[in-house]
Amino acid sequence: MDTQEQELEDIELFQKHVSDRFTELSSPPEDDALLSVSWLHRLLDVFLCCEAEFEAILIMDRDPSQLSKPPFDRLIPEFIERAVKALDICNAVANGVDSVRHCQKLSEIVISALDQNPLGDGHAKRAKKALLMLLSAMNLDDKEGTHVKATERSWSFGRRGVNKEQIAGHFRSLSWQVAKNWSSAKQIQSMIYNLVAPRGAEASGLPSPIYTMNVIMIFVMWAMVAAIPCQERNGLPTHFPVPKQLNWAHSLIGLQEKIADEWKKKEKKGMSGLLDELQKMEKLAQSLIDFTDSFHFPGDAEKVKEAAANVSELKEIFRRMDQGLTPLQMHIREVFHRIVRSRTEFLDVLEKGSAPAL
Repeated sequence: MDTQEQELEDIELFQKHVSDRFTELSSPPEDDALLSVSWLHRLLDVFLCCEAEFEAILIMDRDPSQLSKPPFDRLIPEFIERAVKALDICNAVANGVDSVRHCQKLSEIVISALDQNPLGDGHAKRAKKALLMLLSAMNLDDKEGTHVKATERSWSFGRRGVNKEQIAGHFRSLSWQVAKNWSSAKQIQSMIYNLVAPRGAEASGLPSPIYTMNVIMIFVMWAMVAAIPCQERNGLPTHFPVPKQLNWAHSLIGLQEKIADEWKKKEKKGMSGLLDELQKMEKLAQSLIDFTDSFHFPGDAEKVKEAAANVSELKEIFRRMDQGLTPLQMHIREVFHRIVRSRTEFLDVLEKGSAPAL
């Protein structure tokens, strides 16, 4: 009885921590806007903290045979399957960070060309060329991919029926590309499929944190795909059902609705993603294109002043990207390896739980 009470207390504490963490994410400070590079770092931290606590509740000091019985003989394999799909999303998003970095480098050319006093016609022409390349890079069709088109992509972990030995080598790195016909939108859809909240007695037992962690994993992967340019995002779901009565769900649902609203606008405008820095960079690039298009030395003083302010803002965005993109890629790598480790541990538990008693 004491063990059961402790388990219920641990589950309740886990759900409180989930609620607290997502409440903090839903009210970011002014310098940490929703879906900015720094906000994504915080999101990944939330995932890592929740995953560690979840694993402790489910596996630590537990008889493996308990997790081989219904409903866990269904719930845990489903969780593992979603984890495998999350690994391919980590790969795609990490590759997408490289395309963001490419935009950053083009913005550096723009800054270098326009941060001149006096500004000459040659500077304006150089900046315009880089701006056109920047906007073109931002508006690449997701289907074309975010990497060199000639690069052949291969599946990392998405196929069914692959055993631990076959994929052990692949799990050591995050360098594998996803398949040419792979779709981040369909991958998210497949993770959402068959996700059902526990009911009755299961709602207060161990199935509850399994469901909670499933939702967290889907939300984190979905938010990253929405923010970072990824392969084939057309048709990305804007909603996945989470019961509002769950005590941890309110803040997560609020975030989901905000991101979904922005995504719908993105699909209409055809922007490259919801990353805060990219959206601001695109607006500045559009304004600077208009400026360079009509500029003739010495230029209108008021317009030159306005352009200088835009360049100053672009510098700040460049600085934030310069500081945050490489650590973000490393953070994604950390999440990738944590999911790999967690998956392996759950497979071991299932294997021990199903082993015949001696």
